[in-house]
Amino acid sequence: MTEEAFVELAPVTGIQQACRLLGKPRSSHYRRLRPAPAGQARPPRPAPPNALSRAERDQVAAVLHSERFADKSPAQVWATLLDEGVYLCSESTMYRILRERGEVRQRRRQAQHPPRVRPELVAHGPNEIWSWDITKLHGPHRGVYYDLYVMIDIYSRYVVGWQVAARESGELAEEFIAEAIARIGVAPRAVHADRGTAMTSKPVAALLADLNIDRSHSRPKVSNDNPFSEAQFKTLKHCPAFPGRFGSIADARAFCAEFFTYYNHDHRHRGIGLHTPASVHFGTVEKIREERAKVLDAAYAANPDRFRSRPTPPTIPGAAWINEPPATTQIS
Repeated sequence: MTEEAFVELAPVTGIQQACRLLGKPRSSHYRRLRPAPAGQARPPRPAPPNALSRAERDQVAAVLHSERFADKSPAQVWATLLDEGVYLCSESTMYRILRERGEVRQRRRQAQHPPRVRPELVAHGPNEIWSWDITKLHGPHRGVYYDLYVMIDIYSRYVVGWQVAARESGELAEEFIAEAIARIGVAPRAVHADRGTAMTSKPVAALLADLNIDRSHSRPKVSNDNPFSEAQFKTLKHCPAFPGRFGSIADARAFCAEFFTYYNHDHRHRGIGLHTPASVHFGTVEKIREERAKVLDAAYAANPDRFRSRPTPPTIPGAAWINEPPATTQIS
């Protein structure tokens, strides 16, 4: 498609302008005009006339390997020789010569960490996968913080549990998760979190193991592995009523109680078809969609010219993913 557009555009705008507009390198265009003969590879690029000869390159390598400079970087060697009135080549050429010999590497042993497993979780309905995290709320004075624990269902976006505590600990996290499960009355298939100390603590691990709930953790320093909790915290802290600081832990708890009631029952979430999390979590979506469809049908019947096509209410996704795999490897 790009080549066809280029053929049409080049006679009008010129080759340079056509390449710029289509994002096509001019070198690719000219190379296409001079194809290599069939069955033959393109000739190697000739060495520039100002390149170092083989003898000169060997001399530079010998200097770099010498006892005097064996433990110094090319930058140190280049500057030292220059101060002595000697110029062999540029610093980048020294690196190039060493690279050709496979001698550019870390001198010290480097720790080799095995790659972390990319978490992949899918929920096809409420109470299958929960995600939780902890965020800091500013207290009345500098250095005073309260810890907000929030557990969210990734399919419905319903906040199944929250608490504000004066500190972060594994014991409090264990109580928080146990209370959320008791309140909802059902345990999820898996609970996802990042790798904070409370999330990876022994009390939490023991609780989930006892309840036969799978544990899942984000990779280190990969916030996208916990997108639902991160997005929920953004909604919280971008709320117009969210204060910069809370006067006390009681103030923080009072605000969160009001906010999460609003979030669950009044906030229309785009990720779930502009329904409220409570509607999705407790199964009233279809009834609401039917009523929305009636309103849109009436609007279309009254003024069809105002619409490009018959409007329909938005749908909710059939599944909610944490790190959806490529389409060719998706599992049901």
